[in-house]
Amino acid sequence: MPFIRVSYMEKQYASHQLPLISQTIMEAIIKHFQVPEDDCFQVFHAHKREEFVYSKNYLNIERSDGVLFIQITCKSGRTTEQKTRLYETLATTLSKAVPMRQENVFVVLVENEFADWSFGNGAAQMLQSTEEV
Repeated sequence: MPFIRVSYMEKQYASHQLPLISQTIMEAIIKHFQVPEDDCFQVFHAHKREEFVYSKNYLNIERSDGVLFIQITCKSGRTTEQKTRLYETLATTLSKAVPMRQENVFVVLVENEFADWSFGNGAAQMLQSTEEV
């Protein structure tokens, strides 16, 4: 049940590249976080240059204006190994699929609990499914 936000500087990625980015992220989430294939909720945000601020070399990683900020909000409980493999897979596969530099793949996970989700109709569906178990 991840919710994914992808932010980038406008004119850095063409419209035909966004589906490649989306698909690559989804495949990595399915592989490493074992989410269902139809559990896909993604939002892409293009920002003007003046709205897009980042360090070009924080932690000695040389980023360019092609940096992608990928924020993944998901249920807590994944292991450190699952998370690090996800990061590695995203950097490797995005660099080939888009193509782009691995240094420009910036990922942050935001974890929460079942009570923090409503998929519509004003209901906490994930709480209902855990109560049924």
